Parts: sequence; C-alpha cells; structure tokens
Amino acid sequence: MFLDRLALALAIIGGLNWGSIGIFRFDLVSALFGGANIAAARVIYTIIGIASIWCISLLFRHREYDRHPDRV
Repeated sequence: MFLDRLALALAIIGGLNWGSIGIFRFDLVSALFGGANIAAARVIYTIIGIASIWCISLLFRHREYDRHPDRV
C-alpha cells in the first residue's frame, strides 16, 4: 500500500534526523526551514509524527503471507 510505504519513509527520515540531533547536534529540518519554531518546520515535524503513528499500525496488521504460511 502506498500510504504504508510513504509513512515508513517519513518515519525513517524522522529517525535519521533525530539521530543527527543526538550524535552531531544538528537538526536538518530546522536548518532547512530556518529554525524549529518556523511554521514550515513545525508542519514537517507534525507530518513526520503522524507518519510514525501510522507506522504503529504496521506492527499489528496481518499480511497475506501470514495467513498462508505454506506459500513463499
């Protein structure tokens, strides 16, 4: 599903941004948009947060291969 892949990609980008904050003290999103309190940066943070919440649902969904273990 497209939305699942998009949410996963955004969550990965958010995780990489948090990693860069933790390791290098560099926030890429705020650097690109002029600060963490700028409206555009806050929108990006919100979108990534929503994507991360969406990815929680991926943990609890059953896929087709889960229903038919004999199929590869």
